[in-house]
Amino acid sequence: MQDSKALLNQAEHAIAQSANNSTTEAGRSSSRQAPPSEGLIDAINQAFELFRLNYHNQYFAAFPDVESLNLAKRLWLEALSRFSPETLLRGAKKVIQQSDYLPTVHKMIVACEGDNSTHGLPEIHAAYVEACNAPSPKAEHKWSHPAVYLAGKAADWYFLANNNERTALPVFTEHYKALCEQVRNGVKLKLPERLALPETLETPLSKDQNLERLASLKKQLGL
Repeated sequence: MQDSKALLNQAEHAIAQSANNSTTEAGRSSSRQAPPSEGLIDAINQAFELFRLNYHNQYFAAFPDVESLNLAKRLWLEALSRFSPETLLRGAKKVIQQSDYLPTVHKMIVACEGDNSTHGLPEIHAAYVEACNAPSPKAEHKWSHPAVYLAGKAADWYFLANNNERTALPVFTEHYKALCEQVRNGVKLKLPERLALPETLETPLSKDQNLERLASLKKQLGL
């Protein structure tokens, strides 16, 4: 069996060539598609090397030759391209720590995305209670995570305040889960900008002061 470093080098070359020579449905080369970064290619190579060391027998059963290994790496490159090299490697190490079996692409995606707690997202019921109990104005509340505010806004504050949990929680949950998925996929949610208070508060003019200002303005205009 070939040396693992040679396999990795051949696979890296094949991945790069595959990205550069990718074709459209009509069979033409797509010059607009950017090739994968060296960092991402290196991360995939490192992930597969970690799998080789930790799942030795399973690894060589799944990838008995260079061609099958290259095909697998191309698939992983396409499926995991939205993640940074650091996230990909962190996901690979997480899989190794938690599973005795060589991971599928789906398991790697889940590992790279992380769970809600990884991203500081409260669990569903806690988020629902926070949304229901937050005082008005809602945008001024110190939210545990922007997803809670946005889910409450999407569910409608009036609806949450005027319906029992049995009715309101499923609606809130639907919006919250969708927002949590965005966060796990790397989307940065933002709260609305708070209106800044003026540095100084002007005292309203009295009636006499207003009349004096009006008279001065008329004089300046020659009225």
